[in-house]
Amino acid sequence: MTSSATAVVVGAGPNGLAAAVTLARAGVPVRVYERAGTLGGGSRTSELTEPGFLHDTCSAVHPMAYASAFFKRFGLRSRIRLINPEIPYGHGLDADRVVLAWRDLDRTAEALGPDAKAWRSLLEPFVNRPDLVGRITSDSPLRPPLAPLWLARVGLSVLDQGTALWDRRWQTEQAPALLTGAMGHPIQRMPAPGPTAAGLVLASLAHIEGWPIPVGGSQAISDALVDDARAHGVEFVTDHQVRSLDELGDASAVLFDTSPKALVQIAGDALPARYARRLRRYRYGGGAAKVDYALSGPVPWKSPELARAGTVHLGGSRGQMVAAENAVAAGRHPERPYVLVSQPATFDPSRAPEGRHLLWAYTHVPSGSTVDPTEAVTQRIEQFAPGFRDVVLASSSRSAAELEEHNPNYVGGDISVGHVGVTQLVARPVLSTDPWRTPAKGLYLCSSATPPGPGVHGVCGWRAALSALRHEFGVTTEPDLSP
Repeated sequence: MTSSATAVVVGAGPNGLAAAVTLARAGVPVRVYERAGTLGGGSRTSELTEPGFLHDTCSAVHPMAYASAFFKRFGLRSRIRLINPEIPYGHGLDADRVVLAWRDLDRTAEALGPDAKAWRSLLEPFVNRPDLVGRITSDSPLRPPLAPLWLARVGLSVLDQGTALWDRRWQTEQAPALLTGAMGHPIQRMPAPGPTAAGLVLASLAHIEGWPIPVGGSQAISDALVDDARAHGVEFVTDHQVRSLDELGDASAVLFDTSPKALVQIAGDALPARYARRLRRYRYGGGAAKVDYALSGPVPWKSPELARAGTVHLGGSRGQMVAAENAVAAGRHPERPYVLVSQPATFDPSRAPEGRHLLWAYTHVPSGSTVDPTEAVTQRIEQFAPGFRDVVLASSSRSAAELEEHNPNYVGGDISVGHVGVTQLVARPVLSTDPWRTPAKGLYLCSSATPPGPGVHGVCGWRAALSALRHEFGVTTEPDLSP
């Protein structure tokens, strides 16, 4: 490799930072351009409401952090402190009825009564093979099969809960509601195989190693990546929105931690026309709308068990969640929205002034919605925590349209950077065994619009960087990423 060999990364979200770290560790000079004034993309923390309240601007809880093949190589657990609630997530059927997902699979199943056996049989294939779960969440689905019989069994589980027959195995409301809360993270119509696959992985990760919360906020993950990148010579340019390849000089490789839409806009005629058309047809999902609260005390849950859960799904019954998500898919704001909340200061007191708390919340809305979500989210929380309004000191909100303005990768407020359906889990953004590499010489896509998709895991950037190292720099050995 000659000293003139260089790489540019456009976008400093977790995937862009992972790409920069991987390239730099291989000895490639790297420059990163970031539109915002701070680094981290969807993994940032700031004072959004009042001084001393450290809110996560997008992601807050990280089920993929422990499963990520990149973060395992990077040694994330030794670089930052992660708190792992004993109850990764809880679900509110109504104010008086809640169901909890414990890290322990058996404890969770036993509390589900008549559905204990059904819960175990559905999730045990995942929980008993964490190595395979880690691999399917760290590569392209078109790579050679990991274990054909295991994949077939997983496929049957997805079909079992991804079609109109999904209630056949359940005898109570609690178990399907608990599972559907996890399946609701992708913003799309249900039942369907795509959100079912994502939900089964998330539910199994809760039982494998939990859903951790970084001490100090999600920014801790980004800071660890930035520190390592700088230590290996990476140059960062902030407050710079890249609009054309002409701005980037003669870099041997350019990696885009952007949406496919932005890649087409920036690369222009450098992309083959057929490939550009396919990117323009790439589908985006529904939008998220977010509210952050500064609180004078903990959330006054009517069912106190919810206070022990790191994440809480306020969705009601499975039927109510289906109605809400299908309304969003049809372009309507649901009457009883699915609301996801996290209460990090319960586990990490450093996130708020002494005696105070904060709450992170979002709901699903039609793509591009300009509606302020504050009242709808507050009303929904009040249904499960009467008196919640009385502990709110201040709040800050972003509509779906404002989320996109804040981070253009979230087209229409789509925090998954693309519809999470079966087609776009396999062809993300196109059907290829190396989907990170574009047909244009030296251009790569490394955002969540590539496998394995959404989540703060760094795998998209890592895989894109490995492909660039192989094709542009002749480096076939993975660089050591350890601390």
